[in-house]
Parts: sequence; structure tokens; C-alpha cells
Amino acid sequence: MHEFVPGKILCRQFFLKAVEPILSRHFPDLAYSAGLLGYGSDVLGYDDSTSTDHMWGPRCYIFLRGEDVHLAPQIFEALCQELPVSFMGYSVNFSEPDPNDHNVRHAEPVEHGPVSPLCWIQTFESFFESYLGFPMQQEPDFADWLSFSEHRLLGLTAGELFRDELGIGKILDKYRFYPEEVRIWLMASQWALIAEEQAFPGRCAMTGDSMGSRLAISRIAARLMRIAFLCARQYAPYSKWFGTAFSNLPLPGGLRESLSDVMTARRFPIREEALIQAQLLTAEMQNEAVFGANLTQDLYFNRPILVVWPEQMADGLLSQIQDGALKSLPLCGTLSEVENLTVLWDEPKNRPLLAELYRRLAQQS
Repeated sequence: MHEFVPGKILCRQFFLKAVEPILSRHFPDLAYSAGLLGYGSDVLGYDDSTSTDHMWGPRCYIFLRGEDVHLAPQIFEALCQELPVSFMGYSVNFSEPDPNDHNVRHAEPVEHGPVSPLCWIQTFESFFESYLGFPMQQEPDFADWLSFSEHRLLGLTAGELFRDELGIGKILDKYRFYPEEVRIWLMASQWALIAEEQAFPGRCAMTGDSMGSRLAISRIAARLMRIAFLCARQYAPYSKWFGTAFSNLPLPGGLRESLSDVMTARRFPIREEALIQAQLLTAEMQNEAVFGANLTQDLYFNRPILVVWPEQMADGLLSQIQDGALKSLPLCGTLSEVENLTVLWDEPKNRPLLAELYRRLAQQS
């Protein structure tokens, strides 16, 4: 068993040493871009040996100009005929797409070519629209931004272009992160949603409902983590990589430890104290990026439940938004933040419907 090679390294070398020489020989005047972006833990840099079981291996996207896209079949055939059967110890040949499993392909080692590689050849415009469910030439408004799958935005921008004669990098730069007012609205949404449940961990604990208390406090912790992503101007991945990505964020001292205590402390008073500290530290971090409000510890309407009144933070952030439509929206965040609704928010065909939902909510408010 050979040592695992991270996908980004594998795919970069595969393009430079195997794919690019073939294109140079057969299509010397072709202008194109190529890279690794879109789906996959390898794009995010989180892949390991477990990742290699499907849709992983030496691969790349090759993007052509519209006037050259008719060459795609010829280019693919040249790659099939001339690529090696393996590269850096990994099969270059893959199975046919499985129609019963989302067209997944698996590595199928062969002794000789031709091979069927994981190489996609198309215009970047067609890739962009199929991946995000949005026309590349159109300028996104607030509703479009809120309807994009955040995980897909991450996959689009976290990859690497190995060659870029078509200027795709400049297009991607527009999508590196949310526009500032959208970012502020998303921050305000997290604080508003925290405010809805701020007293529930304590109230559940008072009634002996330890499980309910832990569930409520974990939801609040997840929203604080999302604020940290927004402060760092980094898209959050979907749930499989959410904690991993959070562990790599630049955070103020004590925040990781407080959130850990929120999730793991056995006694509620310790969890409650840790939650208060986590909220105060998150507010301080966020105020350095976008000022919202100064939060202080308090009792919830004189009940023995500690809170920091996070709705003050939401109101302070909302007051800074100038876009009338965005400002009129209920502070509900995006569906991308509901982890187990990927069947809804991660389907590009659904994106226009989600955008229309946000526009109608803005009109009705």
C-alpha cells in the first residue's frame, strides 16, 4: 500500500506531467484553463485515504472558449488513448457513471489503455451555471447570494487553477466571499436566532430536561461558530467538514475552549458559564470586524438563567444595512445553514426557487 498523496498535489502533478503534455502535442494553439474545483474533499484539502473510494483520484477540469468547445470530444479521446493507466500509484481509469448512485464513478485499475479518466472538458460558463444554478454573466443580487449553496461557493473558490489563459480567476474573485451587507445580515441572523433560544438551555435544565438543554445549547454553539466563519470571511462547509474547518479559523483566545466546555461539560452550571463566555468572546471578535453592540451578562427577566441579550447585537448590525430589500427580510439566515436539508439547498435546480422566496419575503415585510 503506497503512502497517501493529498488530492490537490496529485491532481496538480497529474495535469502538469500527464495532461498538459498531451494537449501541447495535439492542440498546440489551444487557449484554455484547467484546474481542480467544485465537488470533493480534495478540493477543500480535507481528503485522506478513506476519500479514495469514489470520485477521487487523478482528475481535472479543462475549460475551453465557446468557439473551441467542439474540440472537446477530440481532446477527451486523445487523453483516453495517451494517458497512463496509473499516476503516482493511483488508477487513471474509472468505471462508467452509476445511474443508481448519483452517477458516481470508482477507480478501476487496468493493465493497458485506453483509459476512461476523470477529466471534464467544457466551457467555464456551462460548468458555473450547472454547479451554482446561476448564469455566469448575470450579476447576483441579495436574494441570489442567499440562495447559493454556501458549501458550493466554498468548493468553487477553494480549488486551484493549474493554468488560466481564459481569466477564470478574475471571475472567481467576485465569489470569494459574500458582499459586505449580506455578510452583516447573516451575522445579524445568527444573533437573532440565538436570541430566540437564549433562555432555553437554562429553562430545560430547571425542569430536569438535560437532553433538551444540551440540544438547545448545541444549536447556539453552532451559530456562534458560524459567526466566526463570517468574521474570518470564510465560507463554512457542510456538516461533514464544519468542525474541521472551524478548528482552522483564527479565533480569540479562550473561544475554542469555551465552546468545547459548552458541548462536553457534564454539569449545566459549567455549560451555562461557558456559553456566556463563548458569546461574549464571539461578540468581541465580531465587533472588531463589524460593530454590533456591547453585550453584558444578565439574568433573564430575573429568572435564574444567565443571558447576554444577543438581540441587541442583531439590532446593531441590522442598523448598518442600507439595502432596503435585504434589511426588510426576517433575520432567518439561509437554508444552507440547515445541515440536513442538502436535498433542498445543495441542488442547483432549486436555487432560482430559493431566490424567489427571499425576494417575496422582502416584499411582504
